[in-house]
Amino acid sequence: MELLAPAGNFEKLITAVHFGADAVYFSGKRFGLRAFAGNFNDEEIVEAMKYLHARGKKGYITLNIVANDEDFEGLEDYLELLTSAEVDGVIVSDLGVVSFVRKHAPTLDVHVSTQANVNNYHAAKVFADMGATRIVLARELNLKQIKALHDKLGNSVELEAFCHGAMCISYSGRCLLSNYMTGRPSNHGACVQACRWQYAIREVNKTEEYPIEEDERGTYILNSKDMNMLSHLKEMEDAGICSIKIEGRMKSAYYVATVVNAYRQALDSKNYKASKELSAELEKASHRRYTTGFYFNADDKEFLETSMPVQTHEFMAVVVDKFDGGVTLEQRNRFCEGDELEILSPNKTIFNKKIKMQNMTDENGEPITDIKGVQQRVRLKTDLPFEIGDILRKEIKNSTN
Repeated sequence: MELLAPAGNFEKLITAVHFGADAVYFSGKRFGLRAFAGNFNDEEIVEAMKYLHARGKKGYITLNIVANDEDFEGLEDYLELLTSAEVDGVIVSDLGVVSFVRKHAPTLDVHVSTQANVNNYHAAKVFADMGATRIVLARELNLKQIKALHDKLGNSVELEAFCHGAMCISYSGRCLLSNYMTGRPSNHGACVQACRWQYAIREVNKTEEYPIEEDERGTYILNSKDMNMLSHLKEMEDAGICSIKIEGRMKSAYYVATVVNAYRQALDSKNYKASKELSAELEKASHRRYTTGFYFNADDKEFLETSMPVQTHEFMAVVVDKFDGGVTLEQRNRFCEGDELEILSPNKTIFNKKIKMQNMTDENGEPITDIKGVQQRVRLKTDLPFEIGDILRKEIKNSTN
C-alpha cells in the first residue's frame, strides 16, 4: 500500500519524505480545506513537485472546498499551473469541480475527496465513469463494506482510506459548527474546530452554567478520539485499499516524522506487524486517545474524547547539516549539556537510541552548554550515523496518556 502523508508546508513535505512517505498531499493558497496550514504558493508547488519526483515520490494537491460559483474564478489558470507542474493528482470533493477539472485539465488524475461522502458502489461508479482514478472513502465505512465495494469496482478505480489522525465529529467532515459560531466557513478551509472546545449546560433563563464533568480535564462532548490503525494494516490491504492516508496538515513536523516513521516501519515489516515499540511511538507525538473508528463497527460512543491532546515526548532539535566528526542541530525546545535525548530516525541502527548532549559548540566553535535561542544552531560531536532531517526528542516527565 502507498503511505500518504500530510504536508502543511515545505518543511513538513521534506520531513514526510525523509521518514518514508511514498506520497504527500498538500494545498496551494486557494481551493483547499486547510487555509491556515501555511500551504504552498505557485512557485513552491512547482519546486515541491520537482523535489518529490527527483526522489521517486508523488504529490497530490487538494482542491476539496465545497465550491460556490465565485470559487471557479481563476480555477482554469490554476489547473494549467498544476498540469505544467506535473502534479500526480488533485483531490476534489465538489461534483462541479470534478466536472470542471475533467474538462479543462483532462490529463490530471482526479482523486475524489472523503468529503464527497462516497460510501456505496453506485456513487463510486459515477465518479469512476466521470474519469476519477481514485476514491478517498468516507470514514464511516467498515472494512467489510470496503471489501464489498472493492470487489464490485474491480480495478476500475483505486481506493484510499485514512489510517491515522484526527477525526471530525461530523459526517466525513461536513460541518457547519464553525460557520455558525464564528463565521469562519469550515468547507472553505477556515474551520475554527469548535468541536474541540469545552462545553457546559445552561438553563435558558439563568446565567449559571453546569459543566458535564467527564474527567478532571473537563468535558469535550463534541470531540472525537484520533484514529490509529497501525495494528490493522493487513486488514486494510485485504479490503482492497491501495493507499493509507495520515491526517494532519495542521500538525507539526515532529508529528509528521513520528507517525510516518511508525507506519513506514510497520509496512516494511513481515505481515505489517506493529511491534510494541512502534505502537509506543504513536504516544510520543501529540494525540487524543485512539480509536479504530468505524472500521470494526465500534459503538459510536467509542469515538468520543473527554480530554485534551497528550504526548510523552517533545521535539528538541533537528539535524540540519553534517561535518566530519559530527552534526549541526537546529533547536526547537531548550536543552542543556548533560541532557539525554532520544533519536528519531528512519535509520534503524540509531532509531530510539539515547545520546547524551556533550561536546557542543556554537557555529564559531565556542563551547556552549545551554541551547535556548529560538532555532539556535549548535554543533554536536558524534560518530553516530545521523542524516539531515533526523530528530532529537526528550521524554516529558510526568506525562500521562
